[in-house]
Amino acid sequence: MTLQELSDELARMYHDAPHREAKVMIHLFGIRYADQINQIRRSGASIRQIVQRSGIPLTYVTEVNNMVNLARYVVPRT
Repeated sequence: MTLQELSDELARMYHDAPHREAKVMIHLFGIRYADQINQIRRSGASIRQIVQRSGIPLTYVTEVNNMVNLARYVVPRT
């Protein structure tokens, strides 16, 4: 995925989240797309850029980063 595709998906997950579950969807995004996020990071982009392009509050950069790190230990349910 490209930087823009990741940003678009983050925005979609955030805005389409069930009532009062936006933060949960941000966590799920970080876990679900950890490999793609790490690939983007290796190419020189940052999680901050993904969040910034998505249009959601920049305070969620830490949340996404934490979930990318946690993704090594968890598997999302379907």
